[in-house]
Amino acid sequence: MIFKLPKDLQKRTHYIDRVAPFMGKNIIKVFTGQRRVGKSYLLFQLMALLREQDKNVAILYINKEDLDFSFIQTATDLQEYVLANKSKSSKTYVFIDEIQDILQFEAALRSLLLYEDLDLYCTGSNANLLSGDIAGYLSGRYIEIVVYSLSYNEFLDFHALTDSSSSLDKYLKYGGLPYLKHLPLEDAIVFEYLKNIYSTIVYRDIINRYSVRNVPFLEKLVLFLAGNIGSIFSAKKISDFLKSQRINMAPNQVQTYIQHLVNAFLVHKVARYDLIGKRVFEIGEKYYFENLGIRHGLLGYRLEDRGKIMENAVYNHLLFKGFKVQVGMMGATEIDFIGEKDGEKQYIQVALTINEPKTMEREFGNLKNISDNYPKTVITMDAFTGNTYEGIATLDLRSFLMS
Repeated sequence: MIFKLPKDLQKRTHYIDRVAPFMGKNIIKVFTGQRRVGKSYLLFQLMALLREQDKNVAILYINKEDLDFSFIQTATDLQEYVLANKSKSSKTYVFIDEIQDILQFEAALRSLLLYEDLDLYCTGSNANLLSGDIAGYLSGRYIEIVVYSLSYNEFLDFHALTDSSSSLDKYLKYGGLPYLKHLPLEDAIVFEYLKNIYSTIVYRDIINRYSVRNVPFLEKLVLFLAGNIGSIFSAKKISDFLKSQRINMAPNQVQTYIQHLVNAFLVHKVARYDLIGKRVFEIGEKYYFENLGIRHGLLGYRLEDRGKIMENAVYNHLLFKGFKVQVGMMGATEIDFIGEKDGEKQYIQVALTINEPKTMEREFGNLKNISDNYPKTVITMDAFTGNTYEGIATLDLRSFLMS
């Protein structure tokens, strides 16, 4: 089968390495994440890798954003098309882009798994793509890889930049959508592009998908969350605040709209964990943007937001590195992030600067009160090379993002 790959493919080895052990095996590989974070190009990179290994490899690519595939509407349509076009003599690698646009796609995937000569890959832009009943329906025969915006290292690579304060500022301002490599890194151009991406996410992945009626409220909610990165809020507190602005919406509706934003990967909701009681709090979460550039396109890149922006960047990098992240609580004391991965933990505090004694006592003191021996780090904008503070490491943001 003839398929022309795009030119200028730039590898994201972080993800290619994760999926490589499963290539050729009868298990579905699913990439999920916000629109335009590069899920399609990961499929292209996998196709290119297969072509390097065998120039005659059978590849079947279905792009649900392409009108040529508009006839594939249901699970039956998908199965019939794949079976009619697969190779009769060798394994066929099937790549399906934005599979959530196909009704009952999970039925087709389950059925296609019965064919040993098929290897299935797909992408989706909804966090619930493989949740609940669908996951059970596929009987665990899939792996899900969440794709995030470019890391700082990838941003430097994509834009041919060296690590510097100027490069870091560009990254924090514009975010890490891969397509930015084709644009001049200028505010007017980049933010216009990012606003268009935001509109696509809101209208296609939220308003249309969930039949949202109160669009003005949804947009005000996004602006509210953008202005309050890293603050602890419950749905009721958000509802009460908006009510003070003469915007009436019940807490349960606020929660529903927030979940739509989370499902579309526009924002991340981070739960609080009680380090004393060893439990997750049922109410009161923090919110961070998947892409800081989109946030700035809506609200502006403001000097007074430096602390929030820095905290959001640290959170995003922990996700990129594969950590499960929660906010830690010890009574009234807060630990910015608890990162957990492979049974190990690390505790992180984020501060713009720790030059003042009160700031040092607050940031280091919170970490000193944790009794276990997992690593503890304070991340700051201050450049510092030296010893630890009572065993607690200090790291500047650039070094952390390069790790």
